[in-house]
Amino acid sequence: MGEPRSPATAKPRLVRCPACGGDSVYAPDNPFRPFCSQRCKNLDLGAWASESFRVAGDNPPDDAPDPDAPLQ
Repeated sequence: MGEPRSPATAKPRLVRCPACGGDSVYAPDNPFRPFCSQRCKNLDLGAWASESFRVAGDNPPDDAPDPDAPLQ
């Protein structure tokens, strides 16, 4: 085997951008990681803000009492 690479000579790690599917450099010098660009990062944030992305959960029936309502 060879000698371990120093961080300065290491080949940058490429990952798939979650938004566009293109190559993204996964390194500290990419402020948008794991995204490839600010545009892709903002697209993802916008999807969460508009509730296009949701975390699955159990929805109580409409006539169930609200568990967060203050007790009287």
